[in-house]
Amino acid sequence: MFCVRTACKIEEEVKKSRFIGIIAPCHSEQEVAQLLKAMHKDHPNSTHIAFAYRIKSPQGFVYRFHDAGEPGGTAGKPIFQHLEGKNLINLVVAVIRYYGGIKLGAGGLTRAYGNAAKAVIEAAAIEPFIERVTLNLRVDYQQLPALEYLLKKLDGEISSQEFAEQVKLSVNLPKQHEPTLRQSFPANY
Repeated sequence: MFCVRTACKIEEEVKKSRFIGIIAPCHSEQEVAQLLKAMHKDHPNSTHIAFAYRIKSPQGFVYRFHDAGEPGGTAGKPIFQHLEGKNLINLVVAVIRYYGGIKLGAGGLTRAYGNAAKAVIEAAAIEPFIERVTLNLRVDYQQLPALEYLLKKLDGEISSQEFAEQVKLSVNLPKQHEPTLRQSFPANY
């Protein structure tokens, strides 16, 4: 599986219609809704904003595609097929269309939306997906430097910390390194 770390944008013209492809990381349907709302605000005069997203959740994959008023299956589905074909997750791809006055027909629309999605995916910095976990633990003050050093080696980070008799921490790290952290600090969860 693969994902994208930062948003990317491309623009193409097909028979006087302008197609703007946007890819952005998303980890929930709420994030997708916020991004789409922002796109509608940024492009109020666009004719259509078709999109597809694919998100990995604890219950499995959540995905959806939308034609945004184009004939059924000509916009959202071609975008989604590129996400699925490249095994991309935790992102949304939207294609914004400004109608140029020349009808493209069903085949032309399918190609235009699919090509815009393909182009923005190719332009984006795609990287392997690394599943991460968040763990809550307590450590003594003298253990904190060792924990910070280990987290740096394991590509982890401290999300939050609270200082009391012990240090209460929330750490985020790649799931594959969880056993190493638990072995190094076994009684601290």
